[in-house]
Amino acid sequence: MHKPTYETYKYINGPMHQALRHDSAHKHVAGSAEYIDDIPEPAGLLHGALGLSDRAHAEILSIDLSAVKACPGVVSVLTGADVPGVNDISSGGHHDEPLLATEEVQFHGQPVFAVIATTRDAARRAARLARVEYRDLPYWTDIDGAIDNGAPLVTAGMTLERGTPKAELDNAENRLIGEMHIGGQEHFYLEGHVALAIPGEDDEVQVWSSTQHPSEIQHVVGHVLAIPSNAVTVHVRRMGGGFGGKETQGALFAALAALAAKKLGRAVKFRPDRDEDMTMTGKRHDFRMDFDVAFNGDGRIHALVANFAARCGYSADLSGPVTDRALFHADSSYFYPHVRLTSQPLKTHSVSNTAFRGFGGPQGMLGGERIIEEIAYALGKDPLEVRKANFYGAPGSGRDVTPYHQKVEDNIIARIVDELERSCDYQARRKAIIDFNAGSPVIRKGIALTPVKFGISFTLTAFNQAGALVHVYQDGSIHLNHGGTEMGQGLYTKVAQVLADAFQVDIDRIKITATTTGKVPNTSATAASSGSDLNGMAAYDAARQIMERLVAFAVEHYQVPANEVEFLPNRVRVGDQEIPFPDLVKKAYFARVQLSAAGFYKTPKIHWDRAAGRGTPFYYFAYGAACSEVSIDTLTGEYVMERTDILHDVGKSLNPAIDIGQIEGGFIQGMGWLTTEELWWDDKGRLRTHAPSTYKIPLASDRPKIFNTRLAEWSENAEPTIGRSKAVGEPPLMLAISVLEALSMAIASVADYKVCPRLDTPATPERVLMAVERLKAGG
Repeated sequence: MHKPTYETYKYINGPMHQALRHDSAHKHVAGSAEYIDDIPEPAGLLHGALGLSDRAHAEILSIDLSAVKACPGVVSVLTGADVPGVNDISSGGHHDEPLLATEEVQFHGQPVFAVIATTRDAARRAARLARVEYRDLPYWTDIDGAIDNGAPLVTAGMTLERGTPKAELDNAENRLIGEMHIGGQEHFYLEGHVALAIPGEDDEVQVWSSTQHPSEIQHVVGHVLAIPSNAVTVHVRRMGGGFGGKETQGALFAALAALAAKKLGRAVKFRPDRDEDMTMTGKRHDFRMDFDVAFNGDGRIHALVANFAARCGYSADLSGPVTDRALFHADSSYFYPHVRLTSQPLKTHSVSNTAFRGFGGPQGMLGGERIIEEIAYALGKDPLEVRKANFYGAPGSGRDVTPYHQKVEDNIIARIVDELERSCDYQARRKAIIDFNAGSPVIRKGIALTPVKFGISFTLTAFNQAGALVHVYQDGSIHLNHGGTEMGQGLYTKVAQVLADAFQVDIDRIKITATTTGKVPNTSATAASSGSDLNGMAAYDAARQIMERLVAFAVEHYQVPANEVEFLPNRVRVGDQEIPFPDLVKKAYFARVQLSAAGFYKTPKIHWDRAAGRGTPFYYFAYGAACSEVSIDTLTGEYVMERTDILHDVGKSLNPAIDIGQIEGGFIQGMGWLTTEELWWDDKGRLRTHAPSTYKIPLASDRPKIFNTRLAEWSENAEPTIGRSKAVGEPPLMLAISVLEALSMAIASVADYKVCPRLDTPATPERVLMAVERLKAGG
């Protein structure tokens, strides 16, 4: 029998593609959604706190913990010597990130010991009483310092090359050399890191962790405790936000909780305060892009050589794939005939940076857009005109190959941009803004329309797989479990819609259950915008198996051909009769039909050869465009978001309400990254922006006064993804580049638009003011 595909079971009446509410929305509003810190405390629960280093880089000479151990309420103090397995929690097998530092500390705030006490307050107070003697070593905390000190790489860099870029630069009609500094970003999830471990019999341990990657937590705990993965079960019902910050960073807290729980035979919970969380967990990577670009009089790029150096922190973590993805997106939406892109993941004496929504893609894309902006100002053109001149062309045009040699076969960027340009009245508004600026001595306005092209898939091919477990019970209710994690993005709701659509039942019949490694093994991280693609297909595969068995049962039991068995809303047509879905299920159960299935999916077509810099790392591309208008005060540098219009491509949306929420939220988070969110380390290597009082995320009042968001409803994924949808998690963040470009135009107006402001990020009011003053002075 031919194996059915998703397209075989494509129903008109199902709940997929409908704007259904998030499954936990009412709980979030009512405050009844349960997070790990809300779980009723087990009897005898102990609490953990960490002792952190106060040096950026130093040798540990001695540790005196006597005062810590003598503190009231302290039950135990753990050091690296107490680890029965491997004192390492690194991602990707680098073995460069100790659970607890033993001989050397490499950033200010690195965990050195853990205190376990009867109360959280007692543990935190005791953790401050240790006496540690250090011998200071040289340190550097930023990219420039790393380069000046000849810092090593935390992992090997990558090169993407096509054509003969260096030779072509020398034959340039026009040539520009420049650099851009791109700031990092704190995840600022509402729920901080937290882990609860309960010891079991023999070597077993149960762990509740606020993590995007339950299987990695399982593996790390197993390695630290020297037990196999089958002894560790990790549970995740929901997170209060993740944004990439909980892909690897939760391992520290989960491993320590499990270590203490097994050693003491009691449940243990770790929940750091916000300032501790911000100090000891990784951020979005800072980047410095240096570029050399050749272009013609129309602004069309001929050759580009660019290097992307990154502040990676003291260990590798995910810096290799993050800097790789920066190169994958340095083309933004543009074709480079001759190109060489290199990454430089630099070691710094700061917390190890990690995944953050976009995973390096935003930094690469921002670099590509800066190059376009530089060309536009050099030629005296509207940047949008230069963007259009450089867009990828149609398949077979010769302008359809990326720097990594993948062909862009689904290109709709020109249509997206043209449609938004018309609907937001860009040209007339830009002319009106130029006229306004000519007569306004203090307030200046700017407008920019920027595109997004974002590749979807994990670049590590093995991660592009997912599993799901589906049970249909005798009463027709359905139990759904899969490897994806819910962090507020609506994944659970979307996958439940897929399942309800497949069985043609009301979504209320689907029970969404917590992600657990005991049900679906070897899960990939919920990251790379692939949660719905992977887990939706895996859940569908499980449903398909059960439906095939139900059809086969109906054919045999009712003596009808298979083409006369049809799933309809909450019922099944069998020949000339219609049977309620629960009734058919019960009959199948008594006929001993298996009503449970494990589904599986792996993304087709993709492959990647990193050493050669060639392959097809992405299954497809998601597209979008945003037009933003701003006003700045040239006397203070303060600015206001006047208006933003967005047109975004999510293919055939699985849930338009959730997708629009993701687009708007992603845009605002990206706007924060590019404007207000500033990370600052002092000369002792201390992160000083480590709390809401010193770190400014966007407020509701910072959003655009007029905010129009539309889906490209005509779009449908050319690839057979679930429901022909496209990923929506990460691509919208880069729509916010339009804000930075609009600020640039407003600043450039003080020099008659003849000089590129070269605005680094975050473009704080101080930075905007300094750029205005520099351009006024002729700089």
